[in-house]
Amino acid sequence: MTLHAASREALDLAENRLGEVLADAGADAATVGDELLSVVDLLDREIGLRRAVGDASVEPEARRGLIRRLFDGKLSEPALKVLDTVAGSRWSSPRQLTDGLESVGRSALLTAAEQAGNVDTVESQLFQIARVVAGSPELEAALSDLAGPADAKRALVRGLFADKVDVVTETLVEQVVRRAKGRGVGIGLDKLVKLAAERRQRSVAYVTSANALTDEQQTQLGSKLTGMYGRPMALHVEVDPRLGGGLVVRVGDEVIDGSTAGQLAALRGRLSRA
Repeated sequence: MTLHAASREALDLAENRLGEVLADAGADAATVGDELLSVVDLLDREIGLRRAVGDASVEPEARRGLIRRLFDGKLSEPALKVLDTVAGSRWSSPRQLTDGLESVGRSALLTAAEQAGNVDTVESQLFQIARVVAGSPELEAALSDLAGPADAKRALVRGLFADKVDVVTETLVEQVVRRAKGRGVGIGLDKLVKLAAERRQRSVAYVTSANALTDEQQTQLGSKLTGMYGRPMALHVEVDPRLGGGLVVRVGDEVIDGSTAGQLAALRGRLSRA
């Protein structure tokens, strides 16, 4: 999600408001997250409503009033307070308002996972689901299909992962699938993994190994990468025997290819230029 300056400021205000709301006794982060994402779904479906709530030419109080008339008594007061801030802020476009609200809803759900001590589990599950989707072009095509009914996609996600993952994981994945709109579910899932890692104040290192790594090897690799990048790293490891041996590590846009296959490819490249 790339936000313009006004939208970045609006998102900061909304995230701060979310933090204030969730700090109050009695506020349930999971409920707030679910409710905010349900509003995202509504704004996606109702173009006229999305434009009305995100119209910067309309007075903020009028936009907040619209939200209150629509959702008073239907959503919890903590969620309404966050929506007041979202509707009353200036966004660069109605679409960016919706994207920003989605970001806030995700933050609420990850806060719920933190409070339950499950954020590590959620991060790991999101990574595993992202790898399952990446390894099945047919599944990714089905989940990203513009013409596919949202209910059918939701049923597919639940059939694959329900009762196998944390409820926060399932909700986040369903939201990515509902909003993919041809943009590729895999990209959205990778972003979720990064968001969950940031909750632990760590960056993500995607490691592909020719063989399974022991816990000790993962600890040593994590320490080396932390030293290289100057920040804690969350390792997500998958095994691919096609590498022949060694590792491939991806951190952001940087790839460290220490695999046998990568070394052979580099050698062939040098020979071809000789």
